[in-house]
Amino acid sequence: MTAGYRALVTGGAGFIGSTLVDRLLAEGHTVDVVDNLSTGSLANLAEARSVGTGRFNFHQLDVRSADLVDLMARRKPEVVFHLAAQADVRVSVADPVLDADINILGSLRALEGARQSGARKVVFASSGGTIYGDAERLPIKESQAQKPLSPYGVAKKTVGDYLHVYRELYGLEYTALALANVYGPRQNLHGEAGVVAIFAGRLLAGEPCMIFGDGKQTRDFVFVDDVVDAFSRAGDRGSGLLCNVGTGVETSVNDLYAAMARNAGIKAPATYMPARAGELQRSSLDPSRAGMHLGWKPWTTIDKGTAAVLDWSRKQTGS
Repeated sequence: MTAGYRALVTGGAGFIGSTLVDRLLAEGHTVDVVDNLSTGSLANLAEARSVGTGRFNFHQLDVRSADLVDLMARRKPEVVFHLAAQADVRVSVADPVLDADINILGSLRALEGARQSGARKVVFASSGGTIYGDAERLPIKESQAQKPLSPYGVAKKTVGDYLHVYRELYGLEYTALALANVYGPRQNLHGEAGVVAIFAGRLLAGEPCMIFGDGKQTRDFVFVDDVVDAFSRAGDRGSGLLCNVGTGVETSVNDLYAAMARNAGIKAPATYMPARAGELQRSSLDPSRAGMHLGWKPWTTIDKGTAAVLDWSRKQTGS
C-alpha cells in the first residue's frame, strides 16, 4: 500500500463510505469526503471529523454539480473512491431518468474530476447483484455476460464501460468492485441487504420480522469491514479489472433470520408474507478474481457479522 496518499471518497458519509473513510484515515492517508447528505449522515463521520482538518475534510456537494470537478481539481486526490449513488433498484424502476442523472452523469462528473485533477486511479462501487442479470450459474464469475434487468443495473454497467474508455483515452486507471449484499453497522434500511438492518431493529424492539415468500431465496451477504478491505486494496491493485466482492456463499433468508434471532435471544418465529413480484430467487458472487488480484478474501461469518449489527443497533437505541 502506498503510504500517505490523498484520497477522495464520494458518498463518504454513507454506510460503506464512512467505514472506508475510517479505514483510510487509520492507514495514514489524507481524505476528502464529498456527500450531499441525502442518505448519508454526519454522525457516520464523527470519528473521522475528530482527526481534524489536517487529514480530513468534508464537502457537502452533489456529485451532479459542476462544482465537483472544480473541487477535485483543487484538492488533487491521488485515488478517487466513487461510492455516491442512487442505490435503490425500486427507485430506478419508478424513475429511470433520476437514476441515470445521479448514477451515470454524476459518475461522469467524478471521472472528469479525477481526470482533470491528475488522479492516478478511480475505484468504483459497482453492483454484483444487478449488473449480471439472471445468473447462468452460481456463484457468478466476472466472465458472465452483463445483462442487467433494472435501470440501476444498466447505470452501473454503463459506468463500467466509461471507466474502460477513460483508461484507454486518458490513462486513468480503475478498479470496479461488484459488491454483493453488503451489511453491517451504520446501514440504513434501503437496498436488499437492508434486511439485516430491518431484522435487527425489529428483533430488538420485540416486533415480528416479516419474510416474503418461503424464505428459501438466497443472497450473498458480505460484511462491511471485509468490503472496505477490498476497496483499500484496490487503491494499488487490480487495475483495469472488474472484481466481485462477495463470499461465494448463498445464505437463505430463513437461515439469516435464524442466526439473528439466536444472537438476539429471540425464539419467536418469523411472520411469512406473500412473495414479492420479480424478486431474484438465488444469488452469490465468486470472489476468486479478487483473491488473485487484490489479495482479498472475506473473513467475517454471517453469525459474527449479524452479531456486530445487533450490538451496534443496541447502542443506537439503548435497548
